[in-house]
Amino acid sequence: MFQKRVSIMARVLACALAALISVPATVMAQSFDRVVSANILPGWRNGDGSHMAGLEIQLNPGWKTYWRAPGDAGVPPLFEWSGANIAGVEVIWPTPEVFSQNGMNSVGYKQTVVLPVRITPRDKSQAIRLDGDLNIGVCRDICVPQDLHVSAHLPAKGKRDARIAGALADRPLTAKEAGVRDVTCRISPTLDGLAIETRVDMPSAGGAEVMVIEAGDPQIWVAEAKTRRNGGTLMAKSEMMHVSGRAFVLDRSAIRVTVLGQRQAVDIKGCRAG
Repeated sequence: MFQKRVSIMARVLACALAALISVPATVMAQSFDRVVSANILPGWRNGDGSHMAGLEIQLNPGWKTYWRAPGDAGVPPLFEWSGANIAGVEVIWPTPEVFSQNGMNSVGYKQTVVLPVRITPRDKSQAIRLDGDLNIGVCRDICVPQDLHVSAHLPAKGKRDARIAGALADRPLTAKEAGVRDVTCRISPTLDGLAIETRVDMPSAGGAEVMVIEAGDPQIWVAEAKTRRNGGTLMAKSEMMHVSGRAFVLDRSAIRVTVLGQRQAVDIKGCRAG
């Protein structure tokens, strides 16, 4: 069973890698240097002293990039932040789209997306220098890796930016806002990991709902969940394993469940034993 799942993971990773490095002969003459660009929107200083900036990613028509949990067919984005007067950086993810291709789902954005970035300064009265190194995958008919560098001077006051404010407003609803009544996770061991069955009692998010499960640990691989609804309950089954193949402990309070529907998205943190 372990070998079977490793084989499945290997095929998924191999497909993703092949998509990133293989370019069909028909498009070999195309340059990918200008498929995507990124810059930092300076934003404003909040009342609590934190600074709200934005990472704007602009893609050519027909291209897409990925959400923090990109799905089996996606490429996870990697951000490295540095600079001056920085104690912490948090990326806030607006609601993504679900893309289906070749029988697999990926989760991400197309055209232009603004990711709000909340920075905690060491000195709240001083300006901030923010530098970011981005490693992202961008895809159309093929996928290519892109390494981008962004930097900006963020003044101690700044001014409100409608683009950042709009992205903040486009965040998924909280469990309370969406009327989630209960969330349970039934965990059972497998030969090489854990099986998880999640049940969320909540109103429909609209259309064909997709549940994305994150373990709270980037070293734990979570398979694409099989989602179905039964009346007022949304259910999903998935499997988890450590990327190294070794045993691991799962913290239910760290589990993050995102429900993506046609009408709205819901961000749910933690689940009780079911």
